[in-house]
Amino acid sequence: MSRLRERYQRDVIPALRKEFGYKNVMAVPKIEKVVVNMGLGEATGNVKIIDAGADELSRITGQRPVTTRAKKSIAAFKVRKGMPVGAMVTLRGERMYEFLDRLISIALPRVRDFKGVSPRGFDGRGNYTLGLRDQLIFLEIDYMKVDKARGMNITVTTTAKTDEEARRLLQLMGMPLRAS
Repeated sequence: MSRLRERYQRDVIPALRKEFGYKNVMAVPKIEKVVVNMGLGEATGNVKIIDAGADELSRITGQRPVTTRAKKSIAAFKVRKGMPVGAMVTLRGERMYEFLDRLISIALPRVRDFKGVSPRGFDGRGNYTLGLRDQLIFLEIDYMKVDKARGMNITVTTTAKTDEEARRLLQLMGMPLRAS
């Protein structure tokens, strides 16, 4: 069992039950899935960029990514319907907890001038989205093999009903949220 899952069961569940007054353990919010999305819009000119981005994403997450394709044509961006424009991975279970643990304890502290992640990333339904500027903060990426810094979005989907419950869940899990 991963460190983060143990922490959730040992510390987070009792704290959330006490704070929000849940009578049943099953009512306590939990993390359902983590979606890591990397937009590779510059792949319209060179399709090999998709392979490089997908390889980096698979190293970071430990799972093979799915190539996302354009839903419709946009002439101004030289994009045709069906062209590959990104890569994404949906993590659940142990891989999700391992990835979150590495993100919180190793990758985020490596961000330059890091003061915490923005508390404004909540969507109103208890889900949190975080944007990263480059993939080099992850130790799995070899600095010498990277041709270009690519950003990614990480969405943490929870079973929380409100943003306040989700915020408290992530804080107790160790997510370094910045003061508003």
